[in-house]
Amino acid sequence: MLDLLMLGFTEIFQINILIVILIGVVVGIIAGLIPGFTVTMAIVLTLPLTFGMEPVMGIAAMIGVLVGGMSGGLITAALLGIPGTPSAVATTFDAYPMAKKGQPGKALSLGIWASFLGSIISFFLLISIAPQIAGLALEFGPWEMFSLIVAALTIIVSVTGESLLKGLIAGLFGLLIATVGADPIVGISRFSFDIQTLRAGIPFLVVLIGMFAISRLFNAVEKSELEKDLSEKQEEKIKGLKFALHPIETFKTVIKKPVNLIRSSFIGSIIGAIPGAGGSIANIIAYDQAKKWSKDKDKFGTGHDEGVVASESGNNSTVGGDLIPTIALGIPGSAVTAVLLSALMVHGINPGPLLITNEPNIVGGIFVAFLIASFFMLFAQFLGMRFFVKVTDVPNRILVPVILVLCVVGAFVLNNRLSDLYLLFIIGIIGYFFTKYKFALAPIIIGVILGPIAEVNLRRAVMTDPDWTLFFTRPISVTFLVLAILSIIFTLWQNKRSNA
Repeated sequence: MLDLLMLGFTEIFQINILIVILIGVVVGIIAGLIPGFTVTMAIVLTLPLTFGMEPVMGIAAMIGVLVGGMSGGLITAALLGIPGTPSAVATTFDAYPMAKKGQPGKALSLGIWASFLGSIISFFLLISIAPQIAGLALEFGPWEMFSLIVAALTIIVSVTGESLLKGLIAGLFGLLIATVGADPIVGISRFSFDIQTLRAGIPFLVVLIGMFAISRLFNAVEKSELEKDLSEKQEEKIKGLKFALHPIETFKTVIKKPVNLIRSSFIGSIIGAIPGAGGSIANIIAYDQAKKWSKDKDKFGTGHDEGVVASESGNNSTVGGDLIPTIALGIPGSAVTAVLLSALMVHGINPGPLLITNEPNIVGGIFVAFLIASFFMLFAQFLGMRFFVKVTDVPNRILVPVILVLCVVGAFVLNNRLSDLYLLFIIGIIGYFFTKYKFALAPIIIGVILGPIAEVNLRRAVMTDPDWTLFFTRPISVTFLVLAILSIIFTLWQNKRSNA
């Protein structure tokens, strides 16, 4: 691996390539902070621009966009409570309450350090155990994927808010939304009630933006909220700038509990290496595990440092994990790395198990580009922090229409369908009433994210072999199912003990 790194440094350490990576990181951050404008969309838009570049430069540019985009979702998640990307959903659980308590700079700073350190940890995993983790990922059939999602769905119990019953209802509502539209296996329309708009299903991003953004906007324009907003702005500004100008303090906070950081980064790297899993699952699972193992469980959801660190390190470490099967086996771990592979093929490079042998300079360039992009992301985020914090100073009467426009644009460009805007408005109203009656929104999003993956893999498993005992006889599958049961028991025990 040292030879690959040396080749990579030789390829990447050229002023024009470094500038391209920096531009890619900045573009990725901007794309990540816009609700609905996903990292995948940014990568797809970047791809045509790389056709005229050398292979190493083109891949380096896309790596920069990927690393920047994965961290960009933190900004709106922390400052507005709206995840800029699906992989920043769990970040809102503690980063936004921290910002609301007058510490937006601290929330951003913690998230940036966690994103950077998570990326660095996953980088070392990438260059050291790529073949081993990629080999494990190949063992995942539909049985293992379904069991993994079942284990992930138990997280709903941990994020139910004040009422377990309301949280479970919200989670089931999310699963219900995921069933609307075309059947994922045979393509038959279901639960559409002959409404043309519903036949294509309810896009996940529409639900995400509607629940987290539109519902919050409805809440923000209420008279009482507007008055409260005006009275809090000045105090938040003073406290936020105090933390924004002291990144060393937050760095010490992050590394003060290394177990949380390392555990979350390992979770993100491993989940990133599993094709089809991705940052949204890693973000949620890392947060859940941090809460389960923390001595301060009651502080989670109120603006706790550990929650921000776990969610962001789990999120960004998926980049290194995602690259493991991509480089070692030629199997894309996500839609983003699928675009990366297509970029290699455009340049006449065949991805696969022989890529490291046949194109060591390309592989080394990918490794080093990822490392350099992580440092650029750190600098770009901190240099821009004082500008990001100013978002909290903007009155709601100005902020609301601006965010509304961004949300509408983000929802529309996904499929270029006007009907998605109607769905966005309806989902926003539903989210508003859920919030009004103290239903947690997080379980809904978790259900929408994980429901389709669970259904597809369950049906694939049954179609491959109708013997249902395979879920319990395949070692990896039964391990995840046991973890799911233990997770539920452990969470219920925690709730009972805290209420005693």
